[in-house]
Amino acid sequence: MQLQSQLFEPPSEQQRPAEGVYRLLRAGILVGLSVAILVFPVVVMGGLSAKAGASAIDQLSVELAETNPPLTSYVYAADGETLISLFYDEFRRHVDLDEIAPVMQQALIAAEDARFYEHNGVDYRGILRAAVANQAGGEVEQGASTLTMQYVRGALQHNSESIEDVIAATEQTADRKLREARLSMALEDQLTKDEILERYLNQAYFGHNAYGIFAAAYIYFSKHPSELELDEAALLAGLVQAPSDYDPVSSDQIAAEQRRNWVLDRMVETEFISAADASEVHSTGIELNVSNPPNSCIGITGEISEHGFFCDYLRLWWRTQEAFGDTPQERETNLRQGGYTVIATLDPDMHQIAADHINDQVSPNSKHALGGVLMEPGTGRIKSLALNRNYSLDQSNNGAHSNPSSSQIGNYPNTVNALLGGGNASGYQGGSTFKVFVMLAALDNGYTLDHAINSPHRVTTGYITAGGRASCGGRWCPQNANESMAGNRDMWSGYGMSVNTYFAQLIQQVGADEAVLMAERMGLEWRTETDRLYASPERRRGWGPFTLGVSDVQPIEMTNVFNTLAGEGQYCEPLPVLRVIDPNGQELDVASPRCKQELDVDVARAAVDAGLCTTETHPDDSVCGEWGTAGDVGRTVERQVSGKTGTTDSFQAAWFFGSTPQLTVGTFMADPDYMFNTVGRNRTMIPRETAAMIFRDVLEGEPKLEFTRPSSSIRG
Repeated sequence: MQLQSQLFEPPSEQQRPAEGVYRLLRAGILVGLSVAILVFPVVVMGGLSAKAGASAIDQLSVELAETNPPLTSYVYAADGETLISLFYDEFRRHVDLDEIAPVMQQALIAAEDARFYEHNGVDYRGILRAAVANQAGGEVEQGASTLTMQYVRGALQHNSESIEDVIAATEQTADRKLREARLSMALEDQLTKDEILERYLNQAYFGHNAYGIFAAAYIYFSKHPSELELDEAALLAGLVQAPSDYDPVSSDQIAAEQRRNWVLDRMVETEFISAADASEVHSTGIELNVSNPPNSCIGITGEISEHGFFCDYLRLWWRTQEAFGDTPQERETNLRQGGYTVIATLDPDMHQIAADHINDQVSPNSKHALGGVLMEPGTGRIKSLALNRNYSLDQSNNGAHSNPSSSQIGNYPNTVNALLGGGNASGYQGGSTFKVFVMLAALDNGYTLDHAINSPHRVTTGYITAGGRASCGGRWCPQNANESMAGNRDMWSGYGMSVNTYFAQLIQQVGADEAVLMAERMGLEWRTETDRLYASPERRRGWGPFTLGVSDVQPIEMTNVFNTLAGEGQYCEPLPVLRVIDPNGQELDVASPRCKQELDVDVARAAVDAGLCTTETHPDDSVCGEWGTAGDVGRTVERQVSGKTGTTDSFQAAWFFGSTPQLTVGTFMADPDYMFNTVGRNRTMIPRETAAMIFRDVLEGEPKLEFTRPSSSIRG
């Protein structure tokens, strides 16, 4: 790198009579600098004594020898091969020296430090040569920084904790150069020449977001650094001095080609290659094969990622894990700089099946979002997060907002919102799926599945309400979806047919506070001010409408409720990773399933048993009533599926959650931009139809396992 001096400005017309004195002074300063390096074995910094200064230099040189520049984290799917995304602030991946083509090593040495293997970190001959050349040329044309000194400068920047430290490491002063030179000499006592060269090649910036030789080879030529050829190596070696000036991608390549040819000539002078080899490359133009690496869940093209929603959930999960730092921001910084290898739980085949069915059912250009969550019972591992949206930053051509009175742009087809859960969005009203919490609270408090209640078409409860369609003289009085649901119902038929008046009375008997507490035990969070108010200890006893899902819920957390039931009451935190490996190859203990037995096994089995009535796959259909709300799911899947449908008032959201012993699938449909935009009565079947096709195709060829029946004591 050129040694640039800011001690003098170039002489003006008025200064030219003194030009000879100016050149003499400049040459004296440069030669004096070389003499200073030769004479002073220790740099005196900040008033330290010579002994203290030497100790500080030696300690700092040890730290610089151990410096690890920011590295890229790689996230792969469960197969260990499918790349989901990268996370980086600086796109860099460490490679050993023997993984770098020898011609690349030679090109860099020839261009930057021809005497690299001869000096002790400071090239005194180079300093004197630069001083003479610069004096003769009238300006600072040649530098004298060795590769070791350049590495020290970069390592100081990477070790900096403030902008002031960065400035101190790069300012063009004699003190900085003296300190840099002394550190370089000390560093060469810590590392071999090859170790320094390896560190430099992994640290250097090659322009175009390429940090280190691995990134440079990938970005400019789409290859590994071990595969670099002479013309490519010479081009890359020429970039480190002034990456922007010689950028062959952004410029017209003239400067880059001239610089490459200069490197080739230097390689001839240093006898790394023959004149004939250089001449052959001189006559060719620059041929690039540019690659743009993905980053932070955005795809390789810079726009759309097929795994973007899963990737973003993983990122949000990472921010909550104390193993990766003290604060969410620190954890994400470590993800972007720590060089982790992450094997995610996403199953590429399952995800493709889910994504295909979802997009076939509802176009990405629809204002309604249709999404699916696939989870594994007993572990909480997320197998797929699919949505009829494009995960993309470019929302310039999105559809109009669903609210006709609003000019705001909607989130379709492109969005980066966490519509499936994990972000700050409150979610969507859960509708009749919340009946599961009332049933679980009842079972947990000793009720049996055959607990019967006369359930008319409409029932007036003791819960006070502020008004609305379900208000009768100030009391909450819900009704069923149709009159055929009325009758003497128990948990099997009431749940399978989704009888509102059965559960409105059951929540009175069990206590709304018990149902709310059960939801909290199963992982629900209250994200809106209204939900937090009604779920508070002071108000939850009067929250009767809770049973019909007036609270907001995220698809991932609600899918995990049914995943817990399929896992026989073992609640497992939703988990997006199988393995996390640090840059040193050590596997971190953060990917193990985090499970606890939240429900009694028999309670969970009983709830699953009632859910078989929903899909008409119960082994004894005589207990289930006239029909189930998702009988078509059982007929499509042709195996036991325990589940629950759900719709909200005015059909603003529609849900289906179902489980087999091997897999849980949760699907939803709603307008995320405008909650009052109805799905429509005739489209509420889309989530369950989608889930049925996902079950059928994902489990094709898998054993048709059946759930264990609950004990006779809880069946009643």
